[in-house]
Amino acid sequence: MTLNLYLEALTNAGSLEELWDMHCRKMEDYGFDRLLYAFTRYRMGASLGDPDDFVILTNHPTSYVETFIADGHYMHGPMVRWALDNEGACNWRVVSDMVNSGNLTPAEARVVQFNQSHQVLAGYTIGFKSVSARSKGGIALTARPDLTQDQVDDIWTRHGQDVLVMNNVAHLKILTLPYTRPGRRLTRRQREALGWVGDGKTTQDIAVLMGLTPATVEKHLRLAREALNVETTAQAVLKAALQNQMFVMDA
Repeated sequence: MTLNLYLEALTNAGSLEELWDMHCRKMEDYGFDRLLYAFTRYRMGASLGDPDDFVILTNHPTSYVETFIADGHYMHGPMVRWALDNEGACNWRVVSDMVNSGNLTPAEARVVQFNQSHQVLAGYTIGFKSVSARSKGGIALTARPDLTQDQVDDIWTRHGQDVLVMNNVAHLKILTLPYTRPGRRLTRRQREALGWVGDGKTTQDIAVLMGLTPATVEKHLRLAREALNVETTAQAVLKAALQNQMFVMDA
């Protein structure tokens, strides 16, 4: 498949599952057999927000991802820090240079050792361009364990520009698709009620529009707040909009 045909297929993906499967298979053609994509809209200062609010897509083994995210390794990963502060692509030789020069903190050294134990040895990290101070995304492209960083750099010299473009387009497409964690997906009625709130309607207005009682409308809004793990309906409207859960065509 040519680059143009792949980009067309990527932009036409109808779900995250379809997009991610397609993208993982395409990146494997270049030697990157494990990917970890992450995006947050809740960055503030040194905090990246609640990990439960991250958009995370990966084909790494569950044992790797659960430890890397749940145990907080991501907060100390040298390439994660690079992606937060930079845009574009960077090879992982930066990490070995830090190891050789003794510039790693104890927490960073633990992350490097953890990665080595899972055969996360060579690759590239891409930091995506942000239009908001509160948002940031990046993807780690892990090479097959049999590839050295020198070999990966040779692949990048020949195909890096194409790989960068494909990942940038994948990132932009991901931002347009609904994303929810298990147990956080809104029902049709909850989405509809939040949509009317976003349009400036009162509870009484929404009751008439949806053919429900005000009490039932309040129930839908309360359940929406609980599903989205927020305190106010305004926060629920914002989070549902950011997750592309509102005004979707398919339930």
